[in-house]
Amino acid sequence: MTVSFEEYAALARQFSEQHRAGEQHAAAESARRRDLHAAVDYLQQRLTAQGQRLDQLGRAIGIDQPPAAEATAAGRPGETAAWPGPTGSPSAAGGPSTAPGAGDGAPDGAAGVPGPAGVGAYPQMSAGEARLALPTAVSPAGVGVPAQRAAAADPTVELELARRMADEADRHGQQAELLAQRPALLPTWSPLARAVAVYAGCGAAAGVLMLALVLASGVGLVDGFTLGAWICAGLPAVAFFGGYLVLGRWGRPAMVAGTPPRYLPLGFLICFLLVPMAYCAYLLLVRGLR
Repeated sequence: MTVSFEEYAALARQFSEQHRAGEQHAAAESARRRDLHAAVDYLQQRLTAQGQRLDQLGRAIGIDQPPAAEATAAGRPGETAAWPGPTGSPSAAGGPSTAPGAGDGAPDGAAGVPGPAGVGAYPQMSAGEARLALPTAVSPAGVGVPAQRAAAADPTVELELARRMADEADRHGQQAELLAQRPALLPTWSPLARAVAVYAGCGAAAGVLMLALVLASGVGLVDGFTLGAWICAGLPAVAFFGGYLVLGRWGRPAMVAGTPPRYLPLGFLICFLLVPMAYCAYLLLVRGLR
């Protein structure tokens, strides 16, 4: 059979087109792989940054997560990396190991799992039967059919899912940072309003103690000088330092740059005016009732 020049030229053009198509496909595949590697590297950097930020948030709120290995060991104190054998096995008694791949040639694996005496975990079968055995999946009709292999995951789809999860983690991280920048005491209030409320509350508590001292003075347990000293200096000072400590303990956000303001002059004025004013109001009330 002879081939004409035209047929030879057509075959040459076809081979050339197939070669160019193969080169283009290879170039496209190489570019796709480069894009995938770049996306993986970028996602790895994002996840690393997220992990570092979560560690900072955990340290800021006083939570230190143990390493995964230690947590697993703590959750399962009796479990080790060795192959678990039956009680009284040679491996437990210091004899030859029965781990898969490290034995003395005897069949091992699932059959070595503890079970009823005289009955193996799986029925014994010949080498030919074991080679021909296939995993089966039960159909609705009850007929055993060979199990299908899981389809290979698309790297592009998996990366897109990972990117969406990273975006969701960023969103939750920003919400956690906003919550960490709020104090535990009156988180929605402004710092000035919070300080006024705390100092006023401490002054009111000191006013209650002042009433107790006044009643004690009325029955002769406290003299007039001690009562005046506590009303003018002692109770206001206790209220001021109490408000100062409360703002420092519960009025400070978990994550904040520097020390939040505590408004010391304002607190001093509130505490040293509120208690004497409460005493004067008490005297006016008593005189009015008389």
